[in-house]
Amino acid sequence: MSNTLLPMIPVKTWVDQSVEWITDTFEFVFDPIKNNLDTFIEFLSETLQVINPWIFIAVVAIIAFFVTGKRIGLAAFSIVGLWFILNQEMWEQLMDTFSLVITASLISVIIGVPFGIWMAKSNIVQAILTPILDFMQTMPAFVYLIPAVAFFGIGMVPGVFASVIFAVPPTVRFTNLGIRQVSTELIEAADAFGTTGIQKLFKVQLPMAKKTIMAGINQTVMLALSMVVIASMIGAEGLGKEVITALQRNDVGLGFVAGVSIVILAIVIDRFTQSLNTQKGE
Repeated sequence: MSNTLLPMIPVKTWVDQSVEWITDTFEFVFDPIKNNLDTFIEFLSETLQVINPWIFIAVVAIIAFFVTGKRIGLAAFSIVGLWFILNQEMWEQLMDTFSLVITASLISVIIGVPFGIWMAKSNIVQAILTPILDFMQTMPAFVYLIPAVAFFGIGMVPGVFASVIFAVPPTVRFTNLGIRQVSTELIEAADAFGTTGIQKLFKVQLPMAKKTIMAGINQTVMLALSMVVIASMIGAEGLGKEVITALQRNDVGLGFVAGVSIVILAIVIDRFTQSLNTQKGE
């Protein structure tokens, strides 16, 4: 029912025109990003798939054993879980998913840590970025697929793009929080010794904030992984695509196997990053 007293604001038209203008104007930027990212993800996925699955499983188990302080739990779970995925003939999809998560997480950390440092150094920047981060985290993840497809088309790259937008806020927030929580006594002591701003950042603030930053990175990786199924709706390969296929075909068995495989990968990655955080914080 229209309101004749208040004409409708043409938000939809404005957004459509803005996206079209951005796509056309910055095509010279989007095309190289898409091509290079496509090449990198394809190379990473193919490299991982060249590795013998049993060697991959063994390496993951050995790393898990030492990362967790020579505890057998995560190593044993990694062996059983990855063997299950291999046994269910989901190994190729696992490597595609792993490649997407690694790429999205790396980009998120590369973007997130500098912005977190910037926020920690300026209250004005923090005031500006905080509502933007709130918007990024509260917007439904499906909405990110629309500009991703508009800018990059269909495939793995828009999936990475949407994952980065969804996953980067925790790294920014926790980096900012960790640096701001460094005690003023340490900062004053560093100033007393005549350290420069760069020296103070890399030798005092970042080392002291490392545990908090790692917690943010852990959340970022898990959020990137949570986008696997959603990214598959716009052409991203991997386990998420199998879930979508199972949903379309009403194939409960395929959906269960793909879903369990995603859960296994999530648990392994989460325990790895948590163990690294514990070690770094000690």
